[in-house]
Amino acid sequence: MADKADEKAAKENRLRVFRAEGAQALEDAASEAIAIRKNMARLRELRLAKEAATAGNDPKAKPKKRSR
Repeated sequence: MADKADEKAAKENRLRVFRAEGAQALEDAASEAIAIRKNMARLRELRLAKEAATAGNDPKAKPKKRSR
């Protein structure tokens, strides 16, 4: 009887640990996704600012040829 009770307690403990780890993994993934989106927005702003600063100032830019 004690063996079955011990096994049941061990199984319940494993399930509790798995649930806690799963919840932590979801929180970690969510926070990582938020950090990635913030970084992407920051990089996008930098890129757009750089493009706006260099727009029309590129001496190497050639006008596109019109195709016939």
